Amino acid sequence: MLVKAFGSAVYGVDAITITVEVNVMKGKNYFIVGLPDNAIKESLQRIESALKTNGFLMPRIKLLVNLAPANIRKSGSAFDLPIAIGILAGSGQIKNPDLLKQLIIMGELNLDGNILPVKGVLPMAIQARKEKFNGFIVPKSNGAEAAIVNQLAVYPVSHIREVVEFLDGRLQIEPPDSITRQDFFANQYHFDIDFKDVRGQQNIKRALEIAAAGSHNAILIGPPGSGKTMLAKRIPTILPPLNLQEALETTKIHSVAGKLQPDTMLVARRPFRSPHHTISDMALVGGGGIPQPGEISLAHNGVLFLDELPEFRRSVLEVMRQPMEERRVNISRARMSIDFPASFMLLASMNPCPCGFYNHPERACSCPPGAVQKYLNRISGPLLDRIDLHVEVTPVGFNELSSLDPGETSSVIRERVVRAREKQYKRFSDQMGIYANAQMDSNLLKKICRIEKAGSSILKTAMEKLNLSARAYDRILKVSRTIADLDDQEEIKTVHLAEAIQYRSLDRESWAG
Repeated sequence: MLVKAFGSAVYGVDAITITVEVNVMKGKNYFIVGLPDNAIKESLQRIESALKTNGFLMPRIKLLVNLAPANIRKSGSAFDLPIAIGILAGSGQIKNPDLLKQLIIMGELNLDGNILPVKGVLPMAIQARKEKFNGFIVPKSNGAEAAIVNQLAVYPVSHIREVVEFLDGRLQIEPPDSITRQDFFANQYHFDIDFKDVRGQQNIKRALEIAAAGSHNAILIGPPGSGKTMLAKRIPTILPPLNLQEALETTKIHSVAGKLQPDTMLVARRPFRSPHHTISDMALVGGGGIPQPGEISLAHNGVLFLDELPEFRRSVLEVMRQPMEERRVNISRARMSIDFPASFMLLASMNPCPCGFYNHPERACSCPPGAVQKYLNRISGPLLDRIDLHVEVTPVGFNELSSLDPGETSSVIRERVVRAREKQYKRFSDQMGIYANAQMDSNLLKKICRIEKAGSSILKTAMEKLNLSARAYDRILKVSRTIADLDDQEEIKTVHLAEAIQYRSLDRESWAG
């Protein structure tokens, strides 16, 4: 008897519906065809144990399983459940096999029939709704994730017996509660850290506020113990909240990568990814036989923090250059080419020299001549050009450290950031995919970032003295536009340009050593 069940496979951050055809016929042996990987080929052993343990029969005649379309490679153990249900329906152990035409079924089986969670349930659910399936049978731990998609019935299950009883009409499965807009936004503002804990460093807080307001890349340069990492970890507390569309995009990526916590519906906060400096190229940008998202995609709509930037291998840093400009990364393989979104804000930190005390106000640098420039040369000029703000972090004095005066809270800073972002949303409302000043292209830059004559003179002097590139010129204009937005000014004033220029410290000759 030939029956069809339906599963789903994830490629990139989208899903493709897979038809699981099971034919029970005369003959011997079991076969799975349709470009399955080893995990799928081994599924028959898991399925046989799960069925026999729970009193079902495993057919002892020829069993052919085809995963269509046959020209697309399938991987992973998530096809265990649809194959098992197809076998039960094909051998007459399910009363209503026609019901399978209306459902997507996914899940990994234990040997005792328990169902384990799988990756990529959110894009699978979106595709199921798009193709007008009536329901989605998912592992219980993935139920909340699938319930994000409306107009699709979700049936979370924990054991294969539940699936069979549901299909036979002997069990009613309650769908998980769907998240409300109020619940979603309520979860975004609970942070264990706050900018009020930071003593002093007012100029650094100001620079990070500008970076957050315009989604600008930034690098913090300062001696050990000056607070670079502490400041960087607090930037998510002042970023504007995710809207629902951004939350869906972010959740989809984390779902595909298997990074969602059990029973998580949506990623409620902007991601903050901080990989170790030993990371490989592939782990950073994504890849693999079946390409998976890397750290830059996991940081989509959030922050990628690279601590001790010069310690990263140069080849790893260079692969970020194109994604930083295009806000996506393309992974090409012989059989496929996949795009992953990568619209992230880069935040980096570094010491000014190998010993860490170059330009320190109190301690002398012990590095030999030329060491500072050699150290800075670990980071290429083109990459530094793509970083909008170069911020010098100086040590905090005793008086500031011992002060009991509370600093400005993250919530107060975030209010200013949100107001500036709202101006940008309105400004770019007719531009597809652009929502912040940092994302402006050259045409928008000419249209929006017009400067007065006195400002042009200051900018010309800075370009000549600092020997800035054309890309650095664009960065200064974008940052000055953000400063004007924070200042609630429609025009870019000379003072805004002057502040933006001072955030190009790595372009100054004093850093040459």
